[in-house]
Amino acid sequence: MRQETEQQYKEIISECKEIFEKKTKDYGTAWRILRLPSITDQIFIKAQRIRSIQDKGENKVGEDISNEFIGIINYCIIAVIQMKLNGTEDMEIPFAKLEPMYDQVADDTRNLLSAKNHDYGEAWREMRVSSMTDIILMKLMRVKQIEDNAGKTLISEGIDANYQDMINYSVFCLIKLKEGKS
Repeated sequence: MRQETEQQYKEIISECKEIFEKKTKDYGTAWRILRLPSITDQIFIKAQRIRSIQDKGENKVGEDISNEFIGIINYCIIAVIQMKLNGTEDMEIPFAKLEPMYDQVADDTRNLLSAKNHDYGEAWREMRVSSMTDIILMKLMRVKQIEDNAGKTLISEGIDANYQDMINYSVFCLIKLKEGKS
């Protein structure tokens, strides 16, 4: 991965983590009550809003789509954490205990990006944000199908890999938006 991309990636994840920490302090870990399909649906709502704004060319709520991409990243990280916590009864988890889990998911996802960037180059830099939004929505449809299949796949990547891909595409979109590219 190019050094510039590595730095941009770390900055975006740092911004996302800061928001995650503040929301954890505001709301606690209320998200622990959500089943995985409910988290997937939350991500879907955010991605669908982005696509709707892109298609209409108008944003009546006033929140920048960047906030939605940040939300997708954090909900995907929450989903992977929730998968790892499956079977535990702890509903309220202090941020000090969540932070290393958040960092591990972010690091694993960045490592996946590094491996894929090696194979694909930085092809995403030539893609449109709208195309990446469509890919995120496609990944969500895949996750929903896997969830409907009780988490089983015959040949395909699992749910966690799709969440990681959505994180990476959302980071790419945020990088492009910060660079003023659409």
